[in-house]
Amino acid sequence: MIDSLWLLVLGMGAVTYIPRMLPMVTLENIQLPPFWNRFLRFVPFAALSALIFPGILSSTGNMKSALAGGVIAVLLALLRVNLVLIVLGGILAAFFCM
Repeated sequence: MIDSLWLLVLGMGAVTYIPRMLPMVTLENIQLPPFWNRFLRFVPFAALSALIFPGILSSTGNMKSALAGGVIAVLLALLRVNLVLIVLGGILAAFFCM
């Protein structure tokens, strides 16, 4: 049981590490065109948005209040307000629209 658990942990570590290490090693000496540099720079933002946005829409059980909270949070973020205030603004907007 313990041996299989260690094998599982090592396998999971390898599966997590290898996909991150391979691009760094293979692309280390390659100069990408500016288009691909710009494109790859936005991948983390797109992936994070794809992960968070469905959660926002289903967070309150009411689409109207969830959208209000999300919109207020985005507006406050665009104004570069403190992160705590962004979260509080989103919560308050969702609460008052319920």
